[in-house]
Amino acid sequence: MKKRKMFGFAASITLAGAVLLAGCSSEGTKTSGSGVEKKTIKVAHYFADNHPQNIALKEKFKKIVEEESNGELEVQIYANSTLGAEKEFYDGVRNGTIEMGIPGLIMQADIPKMGVPEWPFLFRDFEHVKKVLNGPIGEEITAELEPKHGVTPLAWSANGFRMVSSNRTIESMEDFKGLRLRMPNIPNYIKLGEALGTNVSPLPISEIFTALEQKVVDGQDNPIATVRNSGFYEIQSDVLESKHMFSPNIYIVNTKFFNSLTEEQQQIIKKAAKEAAAYEFDLLEKGYEEDKKFLQDNGIKFTTPDKSFSEDMLKASQPVYDDIFAENEWAEELVEKIKAE
Repeated sequence: MKKRKMFGFAASITLAGAVLLAGCSSEGTKTSGSGVEKKTIKVAHYFADNHPQNIALKEKFKKIVEEESNGELEVQIYANSTLGAEKEFYDGVRNGTIEMGIPGLIMQADIPKMGVPEWPFLFRDFEHVKKVLNGPIGEEITAELEPKHGVTPLAWSANGFRMVSSNRTIESMEDFKGLRLRMPNIPNYIKLGEALGTNVSPLPISEIFTALEQKVVDGQDNPIATVRNSGFYEIQSDVLESKHMFSPNIYIVNTKFFNSLTEEQQQIIKKAAKEAAAYEFDLLEKGYEEDKKFLQDNGIKFTTPDKSFSEDMLKASQPVYDDIFAENEWAEELVEKIKAE
């Protein structure tokens, strides 16, 4: 009897050990087909599933990383604020609970130069944006991300030129008065909205639809790809093609995680990010007319500001620049360099 008890005890230990090892193997040390440890890269962003940003991640980034790493790297994409609103998932990348993210420029609160691409009426067109952000100026803008926030920049991608969608037609500065406008909770956005004469309501993108639907706000500002893919057109009547600001996104990776990878894996991720971001830029730019037609077919009226209205908006934005130049000694020179590109 004693031997049988001992046998049962030993067997239970063996079984428990096997279960523990199996658990470790399935969670902490997943292996690829070649037997090498597989690492998972969670990528978080706030765009809808059918937005060009998410399409580029699926069709380019995920495919390139998984194929060229021979299965050693697995990419999991979390769209539509699944892992939290922008601040939450950005903080997740900073602290390492999320490996990668594609935020907007929310980090500009701590790193002022990261706000530069979203200064009012700064860029002429998509080519101007790409030339600036993919060159030395783009590197200068992102220089403090790694030392201050512990994230490594990989590539610039596009949200697009921002416009105002609303529940009424805006044809002049007078029409901005009293408009309850949702904008991101970022100082330069809020200052611009107020300078145009609107009543700004700062909200995360995940709360816009409900705020519009419940008439908490009258309008919001985003590129029209977002108006379409997030369904804002269902509860708006108009779009003003103001192009008052260009809104980029940036591929970032947690620096500690990135440094834990082999040099070859790092190069694969860098390559995949740049190719996916370039593809997304292309999709967004080419898709503008298609998005516009879709919105028009669904009852949205587009207003293109005439020269006088455009000049009025530009003039109204000057106090925003006055504040920026007063607060940052490097800002005026940087603006001149960007305009000269």
